[in-house]
Amino acid sequence: MSNVGSAAGGYRVENPATGEVVEKFDTATDAQIEEVLDAAHKGFLNWREKTTAERGAVVNKVAAKFGERKEELAKIIAEEMGKPVAEGIEEAEFCEEIFNYYADNGPEFAADEPIKSMSGGKAFIQRRPVGAILGIMPWNFPYYQVARFAAPNLVLGNTIILKHAEICPRSSAVIAEIMKEAGIPDGVYNNVYATHEQIETIIADDRLEGVSLTGSERAGSAVAATAGKNLKKAVLELGGSDPYIVLDTDNMDEAVDTAWGTRLYNTGQVCNANKRMIVMDDIYDEFVSGLTSRAQDWTKGTPAEAGDGKYSPMSSRGAAENLRKQLDRAVEQGATLVGGELATDGSAYVSPAVLTGVTSDMDAYREELFGPVATVYKVSSDDDALKLANDTRFGLGGAVFAKDKERAAKLAQRLEVGMSNVNTPGGEGAEIPFGGTKRSGFGRELGPYGMDEFVNKRMYYVAD
Repeated sequence: MSNVGSAAGGYRVENPATGEVVEKFDTATDAQIEEVLDAAHKGFLNWREKTTAERGAVVNKVAAKFGERKEELAKIIAEEMGKPVAEGIEEAEFCEEIFNYYADNGPEFAADEPIKSMSGGKAFIQRRPVGAILGIMPWNFPYYQVARFAAPNLVLGNTIILKHAEICPRSSAVIAEIMKEAGIPDGVYNNVYATHEQIETIIADDRLEGVSLTGSERAGSAVAATAGKNLKKAVLELGGSDPYIVLDTDNMDEAVDTAWGTRLYNTGQVCNANKRMIVMDDIYDEFVSGLTSRAQDWTKGTPAEAGDGKYSPMSSRGAAENLRKQLDRAVEQGATLVGGELATDGSAYVSPAVLTGVTSDMDAYREELFGPVATVYKVSSDDDALKLANDTRFGLGGAVFAKDKERAAKLAQRLEVGMSNVNTPGGEGAEIPFGGTKRSGFGRELGPYGMDEFVNKRMYYVAD
C-alpha cells in the first residue's frame, strides 16, 4: 500500500480536491513522546485489572459513538483524503460493527483454553494482555484501519499509542476524542503526531511491547527492522497486487460491474483491491470493452457527489503524480492505456483508467498500482491463469469467478494468498480475518485471530 505524498508536508489537512492546505498541526515534542509512553504504561497497569467484560462494556460505548457521529466523521476524511462521503459513512458504520464484535465476543476469545494433559493435572492456555502497543496507520481507511487494530487490543487489556498518517490529523484526533467520551481511561488510548525518528524511539522503549503497521513495503521493512533489533513483536499489513480471475460468465454486464465497482472503491486505493484482472481469452475482448466504456463514462465529482458514475480525487497530489508516472512508464514500455489523465490544476484527480498489454518484462507487472486503474491480462487456460496469479511477490488476497463453482474452487485453493475467495471479490465482515503472506506482510486482523496477536499465551498448569 502506497504512502506517497504523505510525509513531505508534515501533519496537515490538505484538501485533495483543491490542493489547498487547510490546516497544519505541530509534531509532538520529545517530551510529549515521553509523557505518552509513561501514560500508556501506567494506563496498562490499571486497564489490565478490569475483566474482559468490563473493558468490553466501555468498547461498546466507543462503537455507539462511531455510529452516532458517522456523517461528521465522513466529512472529515472527505476533506483529508478525498473519501467519497457515502463510503465514509459506510466506513464509520463498519467501525461500529468491529468495536461491537470484539466487545461482545472478547470474553469468549480471551477465555482460558484447556489443554489435554498426558501427565495428570490440569493445563490451560491463558490469553493475557502484554502492555502498550504502537499502531502506525495509513490514510486510505482512516477509521477502519484504527478500529481493526484498536478494538481487539483494548478489549484484551492492552493500551494503544496511535501514530496516524500525516494527512489524517483531524480524523486521528476525533478518534481519540471518541475514546475519551466513551469512557476509555487516560493513558489507555493515545494519539501522537510523531516523527519517523520518534517512532524509532517509541519502538525501542522498554514500556512498549509491540507494533502494528499498515502501509508500504518500504515502511514495513523499516519498522520490522527496528522492531526486530529491539525484540518487539510486529504485525505488518503491506502492499497487494491481488489476482481477480474470471474464467467465464453468463452475465457479462454484471461481471464487469462487479469488477469495476471493486476496483474503483475508495478511488482504487484499497490494499486488497483487484489490481490484476486475469480474464479467459474467449471473453477478454468483451470484458475489456465493458471496463473501457465505464472508464470513459465516469465523470469527475466532489467527494460529496462521488459514487456510481462519478469519481473522487486520490488522497494527495503526490500520490496522483506517482500513479501517473507509473502509467507513463507502462505506456513507454509498450502497454496500452485508456484514461488515467492527471488533473492540471494541482488537485489529486486522476481519471479512471484501463491498462492492457502488460508483459512480465514491464515495471507495471511487478508494481502495485494504488489508484483507479483496472489492469487486465488475457489467458487461454486455467493453468495459465493460476501461474500468472501466483507470479508476484505479493500475497494479500485473490478471487476466482466461474459458472462452475468447483472449477473456481480448484484454482482458489491454489492461490498463494492470505485471503482466497470463490465467486465474490472478497469475504468481508468484522468476523472475517484479514492479512497476507509473502511480501504482503504477516499477522492477522479481524475475526477471532485479530485478538490473538499481541497476547501472552501463558501456559497455566495445576498439578493434581
